[in-house]
This record gives sequence, C-alpha cells and structure tokens, in this order.
Amino acid sequence: MDDGRDPELRLRVLEAVTDSSLRELDLDELFAAMLARVRDLFAVDTVTVLLIDPRGEQLVARATSGLEAEVFQGVRVPVGAGFAGRVALRREPVRIEHVDPSTVVNPLLWERGLRVLLGVPMVAQGDLVGVLHVGSTTVRRFTDEETDLLQLVADRLALAAHMHRSRSERAATAMLQDSLLPGLLPATPDWELAARYVLGADTGVGGDWYDVFDLPDKRVGLVIGDVAGSGLSAAIVMGRLRSALRAYALESADPAEVLNKLDRKASHFEGHTMATVGYAIIDRVTGRMDLASAGHLPPVIAVPGREAAFVDTPLGPPIGFGLALTGRRSASVEVPPGAVVVLYTDGLVERRKLDLDSRLERLRQVVTPAPAEATCVRIMSALVGDQPGTDDITLLAIRHMPAREDPPHHEPASR
Repeated sequence: MDDGRDPELRLRVLEAVTDSSLRELDLDELFAAMLARVRDLFAVDTVTVLLIDPRGEQLVARATSGLEAEVFQGVRVPVGAGFAGRVALRREPVRIEHVDPSTVVNPLLWERGLRVLLGVPMVAQGDLVGVLHVGSTTVRRFTDEETDLLQLVADRLALAAHMHRSRSERAATAMLQDSLLPGLLPATPDWELAARYVLGADTGVGGDWYDVFDLPDKRVGLVIGDVAGSGLSAAIVMGRLRSALRAYALESADPAEVLNKLDRKASHFEGHTMATVGYAIIDRVTGRMDLASAGHLPPVIAVPGREAAFVDTPLGPPIGFGLALTGRRSASVEVPPGAVVVLYTDGLVERRKLDLDSRLERLRQVVTPAPAEATCVRIMSALVGDQPGTDDITLLAIRHMPAREDPPHHEPASR
C-alpha cells in the first residue's frame, strides 16, 4: 500500500466494525471474526489481541490470527516492556520497522519472521483494556491512515472486552460474596442472631462482610468489616481477610491480638488494602463480650431497664498499611439476659447531606431489648425505609435470651 488515502480500505473497515451480526457473538467469537477480517483488510501476516490483567501490570495474549502460539503458550508482556508494553504504557500507537530482542520481549514475534509491527491501545471508558497489534513478514511502512483505521478496530474490540469483563466481574463478585456470607446463622436456646446485607445503589457489590462462627469453650465470634473499594478486587480482599481472621481467632482469645495479626498479614501481603473491622467474642456461659475495633463504628447495646448505648471500645486504626504500630486494645462488656447487641457498617448510618452524629443517635434510639430479627426489622425501617442506600449496608444483631420463667401455678378451684 502507498502512503495515499485508500477510500476502499476505510469503507471496508467501517463496514467491519459496524457489522450488526457481530453483536450476536460472544467475546471469543468476536475476536476470531474480527482478527480474521483485519488480517485480510490490512494484508498482514499476524493479528493479536493482548488484554490487561486484573492488576493492570501485564498484557496477556487472548486471541490471534497467524501467531496462535502466543495464546497457546500464555504469553505475558509487562506493561512498559517491549513493543506491546510500550503501546499500553503510552496509550498511543507504536510502529517498529526492526523486530528483534532489542525492540520486542516476545521471541515468538521474531521467530515468526516478522519484519514490521504496528500496535494500537485498546481503551474503553477511560480504562486500558489491552493492545491490538498487526505484523508483516515483508518490509512495508504502515501509513497514518492504516494506523487510524486499526485504532477504530481496537476501539470496537475494547468496548466489547470491557463490557464482557464488567459483566463477568459482577457475576463473579456476587457469587464470591454469596459464598462467603454466612447462611443460616447459628443459634442456641440462650442466644439468637439475625442479619441483613443490602448492596449499595452506587457501588454494586462492595467489600462489606459479616461473619459468625463458633469457638472452643462455648464462645462465639462476631465480625463486621468493610474493605475500601468495590467490585471483584474488594470482594477478593474481603475473602482473604475473612479467612485469615477465622484462623487467628482459633489462636487467640483476645480480639485485639486477632486484629493485630490481621493487620500484619494485610499490611505485608495485601499491598494497598485498607479495611475497618470490628471483632467481638461472646462467652455464651458468662454473657461477657470482649471486643476490639480497627477503625470501625462502635456497636450498640440495649439492656433491659436502661437506655441503649454505644459500647465504649478503644478505637484503633484501620487494617492495612501497618498503621497499628502501638498495638490495639480490647474492651469487655456484660451482655445480660434480655440484652441485644447490634454491629453494623457505615452504609447504614451515612447518607449524603445528612449529619452522621444525628444518624448514629437515631440508630441508638431505635435499638431496644427485643428479639434479634425484630431488631433488624426496626433498624432497617427507621434508617433505610424506602430509600436505597448509596453504600452497602450490613447489620448483625445478637440477643441474649431472657431467663425463662416457670408458668404460673394455679390452685384447683374449690367446689
């Protein structure tokens, strides 16, 4: 092809990217169909799509025409390295006319005999999705028009890949979240539990979680947590923290020590993770509750004969970034028969343009010594009502059942 404009090529590329029949194809079928067309339209020997991995660190070969080994061998290219990595880093087209180890990091490209390469970024809704590149085994110069037209193809593929990933991530996140939240909550004749988990209208599936598990010596562990962020990455971190906390709960009877260990784990292994967590241990025999907070809002306790109150818990820093350099402290509180304790995430009390303190006071006022399920119903009615929350809402209530009274004894009536 010469450097002049090619109206026929432009028309054929526009017809390809706007072909309505492609809408019926799944992502892999779309890639196969489009790459075959691109190979023909641009008279090239190879066409490859590499998609960015979830961490945004590497490009992974996903589809190809003419260089199938890239996909079969799981080729990965770090962002910023080599030819495709430069396209991803710069988010602009790159043309090279000399293919060897000095210009590309993937040996399959020069082993295939490619002489020239043209790569363009795949970007959708401001997010880098991947890289589309074409190669030729003959010496040629890709024109500016060819670059522009290849970018049109890349934009079409990027949108499809972005939508596919979004749908897949939403489904995977919801499935992961459902698998990690407790099902039927444990109960004993003396203790009952109830919970609510509602997705935020703005966040989709986020990093909220609650957990309830039995511990040795007739104790029960209660967890409420909120990982910063939303989507699959937050749900994955939530799952890791949940599993780690359960393991540490078997090693220590001190909630503060459990959170200390969780913080060390998250700070070392989870990178830029941050989460607030409240962890309580209730002794079902004595009715004592030991608890610690990592940046989490305090529980509410309602005891018969008293006004409900926020539990006075030492507030430590959130989990992550090694913030708890001086350690954390636990507190203890009695949960007598008839009392109810409520744990919650900030999505319950935070609302745009509404004062947090007044919302917390409203929560305190509606918590009464009542059955756990009735407590959840009353709280959700008072603080959520018929208006969706913008953030996830998680609520956990545990009640120490009142002492059972013997039925009144009636003397038989005299005749």
